[in-house]
Amino acid sequence: MHPPSLGDDRELLARAALMRAADVGDVIMGRLVRLYGSAATVEMIFRGILPEDFVEKETARRGDPEHAAALDRRLRAWQARLQAAAPAADLEAGHQVGARLVIPGAAEWPTQLDALGHSRPLGLWVHGSADLRYSCLRSVAMVGARSATAYGVHVAAEFGIGLSEANWTIVSGGAYGIDGAAHRGALAGSAPTIAVLACGTDVCYPSAHHDLFAAIRRQGAVVSECPPGVHPTRARFLIRNRLIAALSRGTLVVEAAVRSGALNTATHAANLGRHLAAVPGPITSEMSLGCHKLLRERNAVCVTSPAEMIELVGMIGDDLAPTPRGPVVPRDTLNDETRSVLDAVPSHGGAGPASIAVAAGVDLKTALSCLGGLAAAGYIERVPKGWRLRRGHPN
Repeated sequence: MHPPSLGDDRELLARAALMRAADVGDVIMGRLVRLYGSAATVEMIFRGILPEDFVEKETARRGDPEHAAALDRRLRAWQARLQAAAPAADLEAGHQVGARLVIPGAAEWPTQLDALGHSRPLGLWVHGSADLRYSCLRSVAMVGARSATAYGVHVAAEFGIGLSEANWTIVSGGAYGIDGAAHRGALAGSAPTIAVLACGTDVCYPSAHHDLFAAIRRQGAVVSECPPGVHPTRARFLIRNRLIAALSRGTLVVEAAVRSGALNTATHAANLGRHLAAVPGPITSEMSLGCHKLLRERNAVCVTSPAEMIELVGMIGDDLAPTPRGPVVPRDTLNDETRSVLDAVPSHGGAGPASIAVAAGVDLKTALSCLGGLAAAGYIERVPKGWRLRRGHPN
């Protein structure tokens, strides 16, 4: 038996082979590749021998003398998978459907993934029109419940539209509920949207999102660290969530139950030091309990509009959200002295200028001037006893 032929592009093919050998997010494989390089790692796995100093350090890291045996079992599993790997065939299969393998060091590689350390993916399969690195420079992850309420779906779509129209990329998981609504909202705008899958990019899961994924490929990209043909598992969904958090500047949780994969993504975002936000919902809704927990424990910022999310993740001073204000009423245009005089005018009976001046804390001349202006504006009217508020006067 011979190791897989790496041909001319050794790095690309070596990583494609290792992506078949190791499970996604395997930190031990990550450390091997960081220390020895991908091509050398392929050779040592195929020979079934790991460097002694590496085994010693891994055993010491675990503090378990039995870890060396577990490491040897993992090596045998890698070896069996590697012998069956055909990296050149994977690259050709991807090319046939329009997918490409992007690896660290390539121009399209999003360098923010380096923050994942040894759990950084060996590479990413990308299928779509968008440049992955460029698209994720201004991006927001939106996650939430699969069993979303009508409220959650509406909010996710509105945020997707608003962020996309402001040229922010939406990163999500392509699932039912909040994910799907976020992607559809983004597609209504002009910015790309990125769907990070827990299966190969050629596997449509959920199957009902076939048309949605096709639209995402036209205005964004479908991304996965799983090789072609790999189907999703529960473990892959949870491990995939670290990529959603790492690709974006911040994560927004729209709806989430207390036990939710969305909260798993939120934890990854917090551990990476990325911005974390949550949308409040009805206190009677179980689908908002997770969001309220994040807000109550002050792990997330309360966000109620796309502008507020952009302010959180955007450039300081450049992406400020407008301050919410109530409606402007005629009274707002009055100066302080005139407002004081108006407050001193009774609504029934009447009062003379002198008593109004005393109540308002101004001199008589000022009071007379203000009373004339208020009368002309329709706030007050003259009566036998002096001045009183006009019925139906401006607020």
